[in-house]
Amino acid sequence: MLLAIDVGNTQTVLGLYEGDKLLHMWRVATNKHHTSDELRIKVTPLFESEGIDAASVDGAVLASVVPALTEAWHAAMCAMLKQPPLVVDARKAGDLFRSKYAQPGEVGADRVADAVAARALFGSPCIVVDFGTATNIEVIDRDGYFIGGVIAPGIETSANALFSRATKLAAIDLVDPGTAIGGSTEEAIQAGIVYGEADRVDGLMRRIFKQLGYEGQVIATGGLARSVARLSETITEVVPELTLEGLRLIYDAQR
Repeated sequence: MLLAIDVGNTQTVLGLYEGDKLLHMWRVATNKHHTSDELRIKVTPLFESEGIDAASVDGAVLASVVPALTEAWHAAMCAMLKQPPLVVDARKAGDLFRSKYAQPGEVGADRVADAVAARALFGSPCIVVDFGTATNIEVIDRDGYFIGGVIAPGIETSANALFSRATKLAAIDLVDPGTAIGGSTEEAIQAGIVYGEADRVDGLMRRIFKQLGYEGQVIATGGLARSVARLSETITEVVPELTLEGLRLIYDAQR
C-alpha cells in the first residue's frame, strides 16, 4: 500500500492507496512545530482506527509547502517504512507535468499534483480551484500544458484576518446564509465571505476563459470545495482527493 501525504499550511491530508484505489483519507491539523516522532505518533492511531498494519504500507509520497515539516515527515516515513518517501516537485513529476511556466521549479508541489491529476482524470483543457490556506487556481490549456494560474487568500484566511482586526466581529461558521442581504451581523459576514468567494472564483474563471479563448472543465478540491461549489456557476466537478491522486500518479510513474 501507498501512503500519500499533502502537507498544507493549515491542514495535512493523508490518503492510503491499494493500487489505484483510495482506501482511506484523513484530514488533520498542521502543526509546524511537530517533530518526526510526533508525526509518527499522529499517523499510528489513524492506521489503528482502520485496522491497518503499518508493515503493510510499503511506500510513501509527500507534497509539502512547509519546509520544516518536509524534513520531519521525511524522517518519520524513513522510521516507519524503513525507506524514504518520494518528495514531489515539478521535476519529479516528469512528463506528467508539462509546463509553459517561466520557472516551473517555483510551482508548489500541491499545485503540481493538482495539475497532474486533473489532466489525467478530465483531459485538457481543465482548471483546478484548490480551496486551502490560499485559493490556488491552476490552468491547463487545450494542449495539456500547465500555463499558470492564480494565488489568492483562502476563504478561512480572509475570515480570520477580518475577525482578528475587527474586534467587535466574532468568528462565525462559514456557511450559506441563504440571503445576499444579511439581516444580522452574522448573515452579513457570511454573505460577504461565502458568496464573495464563490463570485470571486466565477469572476476569475470568466477572465481566464476570455484570455484562453475557450472554456474548460473546472474542478474544485480542498476542504471547502463542496461548500463553495454549490454556490458557483462555473465549477463543474468536486474531487476532494485530487491532490492525493496526483501524488499517487507521480509516485507510480517514478516507480
